[in-house]
Amino acid sequence: MLPIEALPDQVSEINVILFLDYDGVLHPDAVYRRLNGQIELRVPGELFMWALLLEKIIEGYPELRIVLSTSWARVLGFRRARGYLPTKLAERVIGATWHSAMGRNSLDIIEWDHQTRFKQISAYLRRLPTPIPWLAIDDDSAGWPSEQADALIQTDPILGVSCRHVQKALEHQLEFISRICGGDR
Repeated sequence: MLPIEALPDQVSEINVILFLDYDGVLHPDAVYRRLNGQIELRVPGELFMWALLLEKIIEGYPELRIVLSTSWARVLGFRRARGYLPTKLAERVIGATWHSAMGRNSLDIIEWDHQTRFKQISAYLRRLPTPIPWLAIDDDSAGWPSEQADALIQTDPILGVSCRHVQKALEHQLEFISRICGGDR
């Protein structure tokens, strides 16, 4: 079993996990890594320009934790990828669907690279000691099963979480989970 980077001792303190993609969610999906390692957004705006919108939406859900479901964790490493987030979001991050141990036993093919986002998330959830309600916010719905459609808040790759209907959908799902799990909202 792969370790989970920062899983709290008391999983029961978490009432929902938000699987968070970066590109197409917190900024447009037009991000490139230069040969020198610098990351740049090649459309107007700036990296993580909508992160504060997400921060505001989830502020009323203190038991919500974030798991990075972004290729940034694979390319840059977990800590560096988490470090791009504003402090209040970064403090909620408990892990990533990618873990460096995933590449250690592979000669040529790393299975994670060929999995859909849903399969990556499912693998992460199987590693948890107990089931936890979850949502994903991502611009990629490829391979997402229809029976799990309510768990995906799909964004437009150019508008991300800046789109009002995405914000409303996330708010609605968080309120629903909070009611089901007996939250105080």
